[in-house]
Amino acid sequence: MNLTPLLLSLHVLAAVIWVGGMFFAHQCLRPVAASLLEPPVRLGQWVAVFGRFFPWVWVSIIVLLISGYSLLFRLFGSMGHAPLYVHIMNGIGLIMMAIYLFVYFVPYQKLKEAVIIQAWPQGAAQLARIRFLIGVNLTLGLIVIALGSGGRYLA
Repeated sequence: MNLTPLLLSLHVLAAVIWVGGMFFAHQCLRPVAASLLEPPVRLGQWVAVFGRFFPWVWVSIIVLLISGYSLLFRLFGSMGHAPLYVHIMNGIGLIMMAIYLFVYFVPYQKLKEAVIIQAWPQGAAQLARIRFLIGVNLTLGLIVIALGSGGRYLA
């Protein structure tokens, strides 16, 4: 049984969920929330939004790792035989995961605490950190998607 089509589909779906969610949050939801909502409501909204989105990111990361390395070894046999664009995708993906882990375990936790104790300036500072890091991850994710879809045609 050839699992490659299933693995590739799962890999792409996981990337779309993660990167698409970041694009929507960063480019669509954030500007509207900033213009319409007062800080206490806006910060509470982001805690709730991240509370729903971040579990999907965890699932996406697990699926990306399993499907990505499975595809790499099925298609190329080893890391040494993989083309350069695959190595770049892998490296950027690992950087994205490290950034996400930092966001989840540091500023997101501090944002939740700030909302609970109604420390709005501290919460706003943590949200700004998260926004910046999501912007970085979004940029990296778009690069990975471009490499994944067109990388084999670059050489």
